[in-house]
Amino acid sequence: MGGRRRVTPGSDEDYTFVSPVVKYLLFIFNLIFWMISLVMVSIGVYARMMKHAEAALACLSVDPAVMLMVVGVLMFIITFCGCVGSLRENICLLQTFCICLTVIFLLQLVAGILGFIFADKARNKVTEIINNAIVHYRDDIDLQNLIDFGQKEFGCCGGVTYTDWSQNMYFNCNKENPSRERCSVPFSCCIMVKDKMVINTMCGQDMQELEYIEAGNFIHTNGCIDKLVNWIHSNLFLLGGIALGLAIPQLVGILLSQILINQIKDQIELQNYNLKHRFDPWS
Repeated sequence: MGGRRRVTPGSDEDYTFVSPVVKYLLFIFNLIFWMISLVMVSIGVYARMMKHAEAALACLSVDPAVMLMVVGVLMFIITFCGCVGSLRENICLLQTFCICLTVIFLLQLVAGILGFIFADKARNKVTEIINNAIVHYRDDIDLQNLIDFGQKEFGCCGGVTYTDWSQNMYFNCNKENPSRERCSVPFSCCIMVKDKMVINTMCGQDMQELEYIEAGNFIHTNGCIDKLVNWIHSNLFLLGGIALGLAIPQLVGILLSQILINQIKDQIELQNYNLKHRFDPWS
């Protein structure tokens, strides 16, 4: 047994290396995140079903509902392995759970390091995503609400500048554009007055026809990318705390599952030892 406790057959048959504290703590840990994953999938499916089919397919890569469903399904599968594995003391499922958590943790770590090292390329990728979102602004209500929230929260308009909204077919400044919103920007670009009870949703009308300084009297003219970069630089401790908050549950899950796997292996070794020496008269 390599220094482990030797058990005399018939005297300690009920002895187990598996700690019920570790076992059920890991089960409850996974059960909580399993239920969270079900809620995420349900919300994603509901949001997806509420959209028109053609609109839902227009901007699939940045659809928040799809992202929610994908993350929810992955979390559901991983935590299901953890729940069943801990409850049934199944080494295969526990190892699958542990490996998946380890891979996800390492991917997050690598993504963070690469994002820091290749900040310029990451910025270009974010610019590409934002421009793509601007193009599909009217195609997806979830995407529209997300962009409006971001522009109001950061006090910005467009990707690099407010004229980026000309990339959208409804806001395009082309004279042949028949849209009533031609050369306009969304109302979320407007400088809001706090004491106004009613929001003027037409406040961005014809703003792209104005010069930068003149437009700045009515709307936020700076792009959201610079605002986002500045916000990240000024909230590094907050982002670090969020990253730590995401990493701790993963590390706890990895640690508990590895402890339980080792305990189950010890228990199997104990059972094999007892079975082998059950009828040994010298035991």
